[in-house]
Amino acid sequence: MSDKTGEATQQLTAGCLQFNIAMGDVEGNLQKVRDGLQALARQGGRLAVLPEMWSCGFDYRNLATLAAHTPQVVETVAALSARHDMVVIGSLPELDGDALYNTSYLVDRGVVRGRYRKLHLFSPMREDRYLQAGSKTLVADTSVGRIGLAICYDLRFPELFRRLTLDGADVICLSAQWPKPRRDHWCVLTRARAIENQVFVLAANCCGVQGKLDFFGSSMILSPRGEVLAEAKDQPCEVLATLDKQAQRDYRAAIPAWHDRRPDVYGVLT
Repeated sequence: MSDKTGEATQQLTAGCLQFNIAMGDVEGNLQKVRDGLQALARQGGRLAVLPEMWSCGFDYRNLATLAAHTPQVVETVAALSARHDMVVIGSLPELDGDALYNTSYLVDRGVVRGRYRKLHLFSPMREDRYLQAGSKTLVADTSVGRIGLAICYDLRFPELFRRLTLDGADVICLSAQWPKPRRDHWCVLTRARAIENQVFVLAANCCGVQGKLDFFGSSMILSPRGEVLAEAKDQPCEVLATLDKQAQRDYRAAIPAWHDRRPDVYGVLT
């Protein structure tokens, strides 16, 4: 991790923005992000994670038209991240030729450092009928450390999180739209991914009602021990916590799970 002058630092103030995504309202949702990033910046935030498909929601009928706004949305987020000296991550609809993707953009102080197309599409909600799945993982070096990206349903696939950690991620950022009936899974799986990989996890969920779905919020920031450093309730808000990288190194030394792995028996990844 590095501070504003590029010198090494052991602590990072990081946060999640949680809000009710207005279906199809790109400008209205963008204004919520403007306000939220400003609030995080006032509290010293250097890393911000936004929910899944935060600009418009899963407005499938109009998604191609809404995705056409994404390049301008990313430009606006880049300008905001530069203004606030911040890394901003969040999922948006991406149009590439005739294909639509659910893509998380990583913007570091005005520069797009990478984008990750969601690998696991949630078939029970027909995501696979409207969107194409990605084929690559992403871990990127940023001004605040080495970050891996995941999106919502990816949380159920520990192989992805292990891959990101093997590739050097110290922090994994997850954008989500995770509804109420599976709240207990959200709480268990976010902690499990943090504990088993000894990484910080920032999980930004949305809140409020969209059509027939009710979202519970509970955006979370977890330590490599699985401790809940910060957790939202069910209303729009910002949550922040301090990530202590030295404490992460100390914990990995105390519980040397990485050293004690047996890839010779069960394979390099699993």
